[in-house]
Amino acid sequence: MSEAAPRPIDRRLFAGFLRQHRGAAVAVAGWSLLEAVPALASGLLVAAALDRGFLAGRPAEGFFWIGLLGAAMVFRALMTRTLTPWLGRIVEPLRDDLVTAVAAGAVHRAAAGARDTAGAGVARLTVQVETVRSLVSALLRSARQLGVSLLMAFVGLAALSAPVAALTLPPVLLTLLLCVPRLRVLARRQRRQLRAEERLTGFAGETFDGIRDVVACGARDRVADELSARITDHRDAVRAVARTASANTLLVSLGSHLPLLVLLLSAPRLLDSGALSVGELLGATSYLVSGVAPALRSLVAVLGSWGVQLATVLSQLSQSTQEARPGPTGVQGAALPPQTPRTPRTPRTPRSPDLSLVNVVYAYSPGAAPVIDGLSLAIPAGSHLTVVGPSGAGKSTLTTLLAGLAGPDSGRLTLGGVPATEVDRAWLHRAVTLIPQEAYVFTGTVRDNLRYLRPQARDTDILASATAVGARPLVDRLGGLDAPVGLDGPPLSSGERQLVALARAHLSPASIVLLDEACCHLDPAAEERAERAFADRGTTLVVVAHRISSALRAPRVLVLDGDRTAVGTPAQLLDSSPLYADLVGHWVSAGTP
Repeated sequence: MSEAAPRPIDRRLFAGFLRQHRGAAVAVAGWSLLEAVPALASGLLVAAALDRGFLAGRPAEGFFWIGLLGAAMVFRALMTRTLTPWLGRIVEPLRDDLVTAVAAGAVHRAAAGARDTAGAGVARLTVQVETVRSLVSALLRSARQLGVSLLMAFVGLAALSAPVAALTLPPVLLTLLLCVPRLRVLARRQRRQLRAEERLTGFAGETFDGIRDVVACGARDRVADELSARITDHRDAVRAVARTASANTLLVSLGSHLPLLVLLLSAPRLLDSGALSVGELLGATSYLVSGVAPALRSLVAVLGSWGVQLATVLSQLSQSTQEARPGPTGVQGAALPPQTPRTPRTPRTPRSPDLSLVNVVYAYSPGAAPVIDGLSLAIPAGSHLTVVGPSGAGKSTLTTLLAGLAGPDSGRLTLGGVPATEVDRAWLHRAVTLIPQEAYVFTGTVRDNLRYLRPQARDTDILASATAVGARPLVDRLGGLDAPVGLDGPPLSSGERQLVALARAHLSPASIVLLDEACCHLDPAAEERAERAFADRGTTLVVVAHRISSALRAPRVLVLDGDRTAVGTPAQLLDSSPLYADLVGHWVSAGTP
């Protein structure tokens, strides 16, 4: 399946987004200029009220100019109200685009062999995307308004008195220039904070998911120390951000008062020379006190907090959506092992659905201990193998490798005698079906769901597969093949969803079926019926067992247990594998069927 890799989340994404929504962007810019009318006119109106009205002995005219200023404030409120819906037309579609980009990036990274922790992926898709939405919304409301108001205040100040503008603009520019390096430092520390947050979230999620194994292995102290270290790292990163932000706030607070100080020191000379009237002095003071100073402080503060956070989060998200390096593809676009030669090879079709692993090694990250270490295993075509072992032993990882969704770090994996790196992708799509523990039911009809992997299947074949795996009563209860399921149909239990997935796989043309605890929500009798249906079909069947009874009826069993991995018949393993004997003994002593 060929699919374009997602675009990185960077300036190009925003440029493309604005091109698609140029109407909303133009409207926001236009309404923003109208919204800034009071910032532009305030000082001019104050100066006119004094010079032409009150100081000239015409109080009525003075009140007229003050009234115009009040009307400008009302006009601003109306413009803000009109502008708000246009901001929503930018923010909400942007969030949708980000969710799409991040989700697609996660899929492509996984397909390319990237091994992110689930916690990090969840943090990107939930916390970080929602953070971007909130920050963009806040910046459009605040930074946009502050920036336009600051610009308009200086335009008005220049129109009122060019000498005053020439004296007060340099301190503002100096403050902004001094803040730029500080913002870069803040951005670096924000990135460190986000990385620490992702590491903490990922490690905590993995720890809590496997807490029983941690306790069982006596690793509580070691895991607690590691978790404490990550918490400390995150705390230090947060404190560094706070220190830098506080220093920036102090710098801007001092800088925002410089223009007013310069004006007050220069006022006597300007008034004596006639370059500035009393009304113009008060109008200029109004611009600086109510316009420039608060706008400058707020704008730098907003950019130094929300702006830097936005840039940092976007940088993190961009790393997760970078296009995967080109290379041979596997099932549904999955990248094959990293040792694959760069020179493209002609795809080959396996001669039979048998599987072979020779000294296969696989770890979740380059520095991690291998989950599967030196595994050699032959699974002949049409055979039935059940896999058992403790949690974390690599059972699900093994099915992922056999399905071609990941490649081994070393060793050799072949399908029908063909190295996995050379298998024809079209053949792999048809021949291998992996059913995970959590089965998925699509919104549509029962027929649509069951023939998803074999679109041209006849109704008689669909019903035959449903009957074989024990799903026929469910089909009848739902109302037949035309009955709606998914969002349009009745809620299904976890076991019922598994029956749908099992019937779908049985109907498919797959000659290799991998059941990764795919019957765990069924009762033991239903589980046995489903497994026998695949075995009778002549399928190469690999079952990750939820119950030891699945292993007891299998011709061959693989016990995954680190360096004590063993394979054989159930009877052989009772003598050769202490772990298997313990599992069977515990199962029987517990009276579990």
